Amino acid sequence: MEIDKVRNLNDAELTTQANQAAEQLFRLRFQKSLGNNEGLKKIQGLRRDIARYKTIARQRALGIAEPAAKKVKAAKAVKAEAAPAEKKAAAAPKAAKKTAAKKAPAKKAKKD
Repeated sequence: MEIDKVRNLNDAELTTQANQAAEQLFRLRFQKSLGNNEGLKKIQGLRRDIARYKTIARQRALGIAEPAAKKVKAAKAVKAEAAPAEKKAAAAPKAAKKTAAKKAPAKKAKKD
């Protein structure tokens, strides 16, 4: 499950999802021990999902949970505003080099 979807879950849904994933992980591990190797990739995904659920729950408990989507959107907005100014600033030195090259006298080869 994506992190944005996890952040939108309330606390009860979050614990329910974590418990369901843990139970499913247990079943897959049990099947693996019996020799069924069909769900090996799913084990890794479930472990990561459980970690996401626990991380979000812990952040909420500590009161530090701020959706990353808001941070990303704010950073993109700041970057978008700064981009035109950066382009102009980057273009200025290139233009200065071109004009300096045109103004500089060409060196003539000395004849012996």
